Amino acid sequence: MLVTTANDLPGYRITAHVGLVRGVTVRSRNAISNLGGAIQSIFGGNLSVYTSLAETARQEAYDLMAAHARELGADAVVAMRYDANEIMDGITEVLAYGAAVKVERL
Repeated sequence: MLVTTANDLPGYRITAHVGLVRGVTVRSRNAISNLGGAIQSIFGGNLSVYTSLAETARQEAYDLMAAHARELGADAVVAMRYDANEIMDGITEVLAYGAAVKVERL
């Protein structure tokens, strides 16, 4: 599955727009990661516990979006974006979305 944030794919021609595709996941922090994050925040710098949580959520949303595109018969996703919202304290929704397309190599 080809995925790009651009509106086109160099070397390919878009032959059909399949539709909007998305992948969404909702993640929460747990007590252990909160404790680890609190300890790391005392020393400053990258809070690796939260970085890992954020990366896992983004990857899961991306994978779900790509699976949705494959289900619709798409070859690629263009104009891919992420969005995230805090639903409540400690619970975050991450959305990956884009336009599913069929492409052919030039």
